Formats: sequence, structure tokens, C-alpha cells
Amino acid sequence: MTNKQPGYLINVIREAAASLFPGYFAVVMATGATSIASSLLGYQILAVSLLVANCLAYGLLCFLTLVRIVWFPKSLVNDMISHARGPGFFTLVAGTCILGSQFQLLLGWSTVAAAFWWLGVVLWGVIMYLFFIAVTTRQQKPRMDSGINGAWLLAAVSTQSVAILTALVPWTGPEDLRLFFALCMFMIGCMLYLAIITLIFYRLTFLRLNAETLSPPYWINMGAVAIATLAGSTLIIRGQEGSLLADFLPFLRGFTLFFWSIASWWIPLLIGLTFWRHVIHRHKLNYEPQLWSMVFPLAMYTTGTARLVDALGTEFLMVIPAITLWLALVAWGVTSLGMWRHFASVARKVGPG
Repeated sequence: MTNKQPGYLINVIREAAASLFPGYFAVVMATGATSIASSLLGYQILAVSLLVANCLAYGLLCFLTLVRIVWFPKSLVNDMISHARGPGFFTLVAGTCILGSQFQLLLGWSTVAAAFWWLGVVLWGVIMYLFFIAVTTRQQKPRMDSGINGAWLLAAVSTQSVAILTALVPWTGPEDLRLFFALCMFMIGCMLYLAIITLIFYRLTFLRLNAETLSPPYWINMGAVAIATLAGSTLIIRGQEGSLLADFLPFLRGFTLFFWSIASWWIPLLIGLTFWRHVIHRHKLNYEPQLWSMVFPLAMYTTGTARLVDALGTEFLMVIPAITLWLALVAWGVTSLGMWRHFASVARKVGPG
């Protein structure tokens, strides 16, 4: 049995890397957002515990991604140029920046947060332009009903995550340069959301939809504006300290509240569509990596609302994150349990042969 153990482990790693879903870093996004929300509401031990779990998840996913680059480069390239799977790579950017934000907000480890910022910015530039150049120049393109879904909004989510971490980490150069870059990234993220959500809304309302195609990533319709709310609130708070952003405060306050309102509008609609999928059409709810796309928006809405209260002084809104935090924690716990049961099932099927 001992002789078979190394071969078994290698087979498990190869299987995990070969079939690694590009959007699996949504685990890091969801866990990080839940951790930051817990910290903002005063649950520091829980927040740090989630940070530790997030570091383990991030390290494992980075390892499997590197294995995939080395052993399965063709599979990775095919995913990158895919309209359906390619947007999942943006979770790597968002997960990196959200983890960096955790280190800054929870522990005050500025050097570590700055390292994640550099990595996040580089990944953002590489993935953003590789993906959009690939899908733009692709000769055979899918129809809209099969080519676009809520995962496309991860482009906006990743951009806003860069804006947030940029505004948080200390900077050795000119302060206005850093905040100017953060403001530009915020605006680019807003542009990407408004452009992509128009196509998604058209796809939802005018093209045929069934229970199979109404997948969990459509919850990112809400999560993308929730993180825009967090980014805008972070910039407002920095602007109130007196900086380049001070001149943009009226614009930031209006635009941030605009996005928070959109996020709030999406929630009842998404709940109704989920009810339609799983109750009316009885679509079986099994674990799949895309379920993390439902956990992340709940946690990010909690975090974004809590920071909006700090930015606008709207204390009456604190009742919302006080409730949604527990919904996010339950969703995180249930999805984590499903993930580990799935991993155990896969590991049993993979043998040394």
C-alpha cells in the first residue's frame, strides 16, 4: 500500500489540475468577502479564521494552476479563448486582490498586501487583454444564448478589486498618483459592468432560458455592483481624508449609491429566478464550482453595505449587513461542505492506475 501511495497522490493531482475549473478562485473571493464582512461587523476571530482558510485555498489553487500550465497547457489555452469558460480566469485576479485586502484590513500587513497588489495588477493586465483579444479575434463564435452569462461580469469584479486594494495599500510614491489610478480602475470597472449587463439583461429577457442555463454565475449580476459599491465607498472614505479624490466626492457619492441601489434591486429578482429553477422546474441542486458565484455576491453585498454606511453616514442601513452576514456564512458553510464531499468522492474514484 505504501508503494502505491505516491502514484495515487500524483494521479489525484493530475486529475485535479486537468479538470480545474477556471473560476475556482471564486472560493477565495467568497471566503475573503465573508472574512472582511465579519471583521467590519466585529467578529474578529471568525474573520481571522476565514483568512487562514483562504490562504490555504489560495495556495492550493495556485499550485494546481501551475501544474495545469506545465502539464496541460493546451487545455488551459482552450479555456482562455472560450466565451463560456474564459471569464472564469478573472477570479484569479479578484481572489488575489481580495486576499491582499484581507491582510491589510485584518492584520495591517502592508508589505504582504502590497505584494498581492503587484501580483493582482500584473494578472489583471495579462488576463484582461488576452481574454478580450482572444474572443474578439476568434473566427467561430457562439450564439449569445450560449456564449454569455453572468460570469462575464467577473471582468468588472476583478477591476474593482484592483481599485479597492490600490486605495488600501500604503504607497511610497506620490499619493495622488495612487488614488488617481484607483479612481481610473473604479471607472473602468463601472464601464465594463454597464456594457456587459446590457447584453446579459437582453439574453435573460428576450432569449429562451431553461433551468439548466440559468446557472449560479447569474448571481454575479448583483455581486459586480456590490463590489462597485465597496470600491466607491472606499474611495469616498479616502477622499474625506483630503486628497485628489476630494474634488470627485459628489460624483462618487451619487455613483456609489446608484450601484448599491442596483445591487439591492437584483436580490429579489435573483431569489425569484432561483425559486423558479429549483422549485418549479425541480432542477437538482448538486455541488458545482459555480455555486461559489452565489456565495460571493451575498458576502460582498454585506461588505459593500457596511462600508457604504461609513462613507455616507447612513446608520439606518446597518440592519442589512447584520442580517445578510449570517446568510453569507450559512451559504459559505453549506457550499464548503458540498465541496469537500465532492472532493472525497472524486479522490475515491482516482486510483494509482
